[in-house]
Amino acid sequence: MLLDSCNLTGTTHYQILSVKEDANYDEIRAGYKAAILNSHPDKLHMNPKESQLDHELQERFLSVQKAWEVLSDTTSRANYDMELQSSRQKLEAVADEVTLEEMTIETIGDAQEFFYQCRCGDYFSVTASELDEIGLPLNINGDEASQSATGLQPAAVLLPCGSCSLKIRLILHSLP
Repeated sequence: MLLDSCNLTGTTHYQILSVKEDANYDEIRAGYKAAILNSHPDKLHMNPKESQLDHELQERFLSVQKAWEVLSDTTSRANYDMELQSSRQKLEAVADEVTLEEMTIETIGDAQEFFYQCRCGDYFSVTASELDEIGLPLNINGDEASQSATGLQPAAVLLPCGSCSLKIRLILHSLP
């Protein structure tokens, strides 16, 4: 699991390299170069008597190396981003977990909207185009929806209620 490589304080690879999560390759590379210069033992001319500080710098150096290893590769970065998003969603309290099959579909013209009633009387909702925008395209046939073949990874999306502070987790399963 890629998130295991983050340190115990919860620092992400993006924070280690001092870049935004939507940074492009060049920004990540520049962040890596700056971070490696600030943590490389040879560049800092460390005194061997400062063993505790030396150990901390070595840990920092290794975390910078690991962050670069993960974020510089598009596949490992995509996997890391999915794990990061998933871990963040698990931290938020949710009122319920529902599947797409449990939601009501309403079609207006070419747009499809999915609803699930909240206990306050309002609804949790998401449109098919919103799911598509975040990389979870759906196949819709009448009143049935399924995850499209391009979205083979299981995924979860938090949906807020339209009126109260409750949220539900919409679980999209991978295809068999």
